[in-house]
Amino acid sequence: IPWISPEMHFPTTDNDVSEVSEFNGLIAASDRLSSKMLVNAYHKGIYPWSSQGQPILWWSPNPRMVLNCTDFILHNSLKKKIKSKIKNGMRLTCNKVFKEVITACASPRPGQKSSWITTEIIDSYYALHIENLAHSIEVWQDEDLIGGLYIVAIGRMVFGESMFHKQSDASKIALTALVKWLLINKGKIIDCQQETKHLASFGAKPIKRKN
Repeated sequence: IPWISPEMHFPTTDNDVSEVSEFNGLIAASDRLSSKMLVNAYHKGIYPWSSQGQPILWWSPNPRMVLNCTDFILHNSLKKKIKSKIKNGMRLTCNKVFKEVITACASPRPGQKSSWITTEIIDSYYALHIENLAHSIEVWQDEDLIGGLYIVAIGRMVFGESMFHKQSDASKIALTALVKWLLINKGKIIDCQQETKHLASFGAKPIKRKN
C-alpha cells in the first residue's frame, strides 16, 4: 500500500487492496496524523483506524455501513428508558466536554488490551473540534458523565466515530439524540464506516461505493 506524508494526496479508493476481505478498504499508511490530513481524507470518504504499535492506516471500505436517519429504529424498550431517565435527572449536552468524551471512548473495550484511539488521534480530532468540524454529544446523570459520542461533520455529511457508556444504554441515548437532531435540521445520513450487528439493529445498512 502507498506510504503518504501530510503533503501528499490520498490514492484513489478503487485499488486492488480493497478487494482483499481482511483489508477491505485499506488504501494507505502514514507515520503522522494532522487535522489537515483528516479533513482531506473525510472529503474523500477515507478515515484512519489502526491498532497500538501500527502506523496510521487509512481506510475506505466497500461496502461501508451507513445509517439513513429516516430508517433509524428506536426500539420501544429504549424509548421507555429514555423517558424514565429524563424524569430521574438525565440530561444531554453538545460540545461541552469534547476532550473528555473522546478520552472516554479511548478506554479499551472488555476483552481488549488497547484502543485505536491513541493520544495522536485524540489530539488531532480535538484540533478538528477547535475548528468546529468535530462535535460531541454528552449524556449526564446529574453531574456525572455517563455516556456520549463524537462525530466529524463536514458540510451536511456526518461521520460517526466512536461512542462510550458508563451506564447501560447511555451511548444508545446519545445516538438517538444525534439522529433526532439531524432529522430536525434536515440531516440525512450518518456514515458509520464499519459494519456491525449493533449498528444494524438501529437500521444501518451496508452500501456499495458504486451502484
